[in-house]
Amino acid sequence: MATIQFYQKPGCATNARQKRTLEAAGHTVIARNLLAEPWTAERLRGFFGSRPVASWFNPAAPRVKSGEILPEKLDAAGAIALMLDDPLLIRRPLIETDGQRCAGFDREPVTCLLDGAVDRNIEACSRPGAAAACPDPSLLSKTPST
Repeated sequence: MATIQFYQKPGCATNARQKRTLEAAGHTVIARNLLAEPWTAERLRGFFGSRPVASWFNPAAPRVKSGEILPEKLDAAGAIALMLDDPLLIRRPLIETDGQRCAGFDREPVTCLLDGAVDRNIEACSRPGAAAACPDPSLLSKTPST
């Protein structure tokens, strides 16, 4: 079984469900606060691999949903700069295990960790039709490990 660094948004029900899925499969999950992590451009870029820039973004981020940010119009440098300024834009979770990294729960190394048994709905927001936004993370626990 693997030890997984799991960068999540505190209070996100989808990330909590994903974390439980990994734990149920026998993995050790070390949850970290994606929003409080001291990201650098180089370190953050390592989670996206060769994926298209638009797939690096959290489609449920308020600035993406409103159309203020159009991920498909950005280059890699512009996307990373925006994400360093506003980590809510980063597709979650960020996963790091055994030297492998990814953004999102529907790709390697996650699929290997779960023996290919990833429920396609586990990537979807747990509150897709909610009128109100998710709780403001600054009002939640300030603990970096949540």
